[in-house]
Amino acid sequence: MKSPISSDARFYGILDSSWVSTNQWIAKCRSLLEGGADLIQIRAKKETPDERRILLEAILPLFTDTPVPLIVNDDIELCLRYPNLGLHVGQDDLDATEARARLGPARILGLSTHSEAQAEKAIALGPDILSYFAVGPVFATPTKPDYTPVGLELVQHVSRLASPLPFFCIGGITRRNLHQVTAAGAQRIVVVSDVLSAADTAQAVQEARAKLFG
Repeated sequence: MKSPISSDARFYGILDSSWVSTNQWIAKCRSLLEGGADLIQIRAKKETPDERRILLEAILPLFTDTPVPLIVNDDIELCLRYPNLGLHVGQDDLDATEARARLGPARILGLSTHSEAQAEKAIALGPDILSYFAVGPVFATPTKPDYTPVGLELVQHVSRLASPLPFFCIGGITRRNLHQVTAAGAQRIVVVSDVLSAADTAQAVQEARAKLFG
């Protein structure tokens, strides 16, 4: 099996530069960790490669003494410059099989999916290629306004597939609607704007985790 993530990993935090200013970057990442995020992804779509590297290097010291994986969104060149980083790719990014070949067997690799066919293809790739996949956006999300929500029906469908790969539901999920997602069968979630925009991000993560495990 390639780069498994913990079966206890339930809350996936994303440090998104669209929601976090540079002067809050380190503090917000620290808050995600303090709140209990099981994985953290750095997503800096609008930045240049050099700016993205600077943002990454700013938070690397926070991960020195924690088992929480740090994952880079859609930048394999940056990922490969540092040991132990994981990579997340989308449907229009680097092919997952090619990404695994370049990453080698020891790193986490995740893939976004937005339909039944894409989710089933991700499952078919299996743990030799993928460590996990994401399903969404479940609801409309300001993080990706151009994406059509897939709805709770896709969550229900994927949950019934009994995937050997862990999957995380993403997109418009908040502490207020999280119960709808878990009722549809989700066990793992990604929450972005709801926790990043909170005055106390650590508390927001803790509240989301409490609802998730409740």
